[in-house]
Amino acid sequence: MVGEKGTRVRDRPLYNLPIGRLREGGSREQGYDMPLEDDFSDIIKKARTGLKLSVGDVARMTGLPGADVTALERGDKLRDSAELRTVSKALGLRLSALEGIVLQKWVPRPLPMMPGIETVRGEIGGYAVKGYILHDGGEAVLVDTAYNAEMMIEILEARRLRLVGICLTHGHADHAEGIQEIMQRWPVPVYLGPEDITLLHWKPSGQQLERPSHGKKIRVGRLEVKCLVTPGHTPGGICYRVDMPWGAVSFVGDTLFAGSIGRSNPAQLYHTHLESVRRQVLTLPPDCLLLPGHGPGTTVGEELEQNPFYTTN
Repeated sequence: MVGEKGTRVRDRPLYNLPIGRLREGGSREQGYDMPLEDDFSDIIKKARTGLKLSVGDVARMTGLPGADVTALERGDKLRDSAELRTVSKALGLRLSALEGIVLQKWVPRPLPMMPGIETVRGEIGGYAVKGYILHDGGEAVLVDTAYNAEMMIEILEARRLRLVGICLTHGHADHAEGIQEIMQRWPVPVYLGPEDITLLHWKPSGQQLERPSHGKKIRVGRLEVKCLVTPGHTPGGICYRVDMPWGAVSFVGDTLFAGSIGRSNPAQLYHTHLESVRRQVLTLPPDCLLLPGHGPGTTVGEELEQNPFYTTN
């Protein structure tokens, strides 16, 4: 089984670290770096494969040698801004957003404190992944496992929270592995898009597996978690939106990253993926916090301005 970057799952140990990212000028949020999940090379490769274009196709469309296109996808630097414009146009990416990421080194603003939400970190072969615990009034749901069931259980027990559900954004192992360990302690419903059930290494019983429809609401204390069906990264992708007392939040898994999107699996879902982002995620309130499975958190407002995959045409 593999994660978003194609990293092979290995045995744990895992770790839990506070959120943090290196900001321009060297200041740090809570002491840990958090660069963007995707750089220019990741972005253009995702767009090219999603559009079902070969390296040769892009070379013909841009006038660049095929070797240069390959080099850009491997992380070589752009020669100049004209090359950036050419590649952006060929792949249907928003130029201003790419310029922000490549030339201005954009990163999202630090997120505010999030009472009622705990961030749990895990890793697979050195590749970091995040999950979340949402809680209110002594009840909690998990949003993805972060491949770190031990830490999820430790936090729930330390805070004396009663787990009432496990919300999976999709079925990939780095987000779903470990549910069997958690359910040995709390035999709760697992919410997952039905198209992703076959992706699970361990499958809950039919009675425990919930297949949420778009708009379904899950109670957690006084909170209501709304399910947003967002196929694209996987066929059964789901985002989870909740209105906290201090503001709106959406747990987006790998549907969206700060300044990018997850890889569309399979590539034929690319246009569906873009529609999910445009219609279900970026129509949320501009100040809604977006908490992904990888990389820094962001907001709807920042992604409307800075995500190269968001275009209005």
